[in-house]
Amino acid sequence: MSKIIAVTNQKGGVGKTTTSINLSACIAATGKRVLVVDADPQGNASSGLGCKPEKETPTLYEVIAGTADAKSAIVKTEVPTLFLLPSDIRLAGAEIELAGMEGRESIFADALRPLRDQYDFIFVDCPPSLGLITVNTLCAADSVLIPIQCEYYALEGVSALMGTVQKVQKINRHLAIEGIVLTMLDARTNLGIQVAKEVRRFFKARVYTTVIPRNVRLGEAPSHGLPIHLYDSRSLGAQSYEQLAQEFLKANQ
Repeated sequence: MSKIIAVTNQKGGVGKTTTSINLSACIAATGKRVLVVDADPQGNASSGLGCKPEKETPTLYEVIAGTADAKSAIVKTEVPTLFLLPSDIRLAGAEIELAGMEGRESIFADALRPLRDQYDFIFVDCPPSLGLITVNTLCAADSVLIPIQCEYYALEGVSALMGTVQKVQKINRHLAIEGIVLTMLDARTNLGIQVAKEVRRFFKARVYTTVIPRNVRLGEAPSHGLPIHLYDSRSLGAQSYEQLAQEFLKANQ
């Protein structure tokens, strides 16, 4: 049975989608079967993996609405063992619809349950908010992966996220913290290094040793619909996510 990891941080622009795409792709490159679920109405994980759903194409929205099953919405990517359950702006309506649904906290878990025996890992790219979609994801997940950027205000909002995790743990008792990923480190600045130290002091052993640097090639890759290790395998960004993937897999042996 696969492990479901919610990649989330209510603060936007922290490298959440970049991490969802590239960590999952690097893990898949080792031969593991991996599914990325794009749970953000912006659909950036979908476009970053080369998928722009047509109007008639089923997406996560149709799965949540009950008009399509999850298997029918899954598409292939450029990585042979990496698959995608895409989203687009249609998903924005799910927040309102979920509010009126009975058993709304378990809808996401119910949708993913038939997929769990087909993949080693399922990564869910959450929206930058603590709305019903994120809460639904946390109720379905086994663990939470939190990207935190090495910039001022890095810990802003993390306490609210941790509070939400604790509340969800009353429903989903198995929900754990997978780890903290430090992103967007500019090693030339003292601020970035100081923030990294502060995050490590706060979260201690939960922080991955691998740090993701600021890297131009990481920013370019999504426009080509490719994960970084396919776009530029020699870039510092690709090397960093490959190291993070190895660290992740070692912890999940």
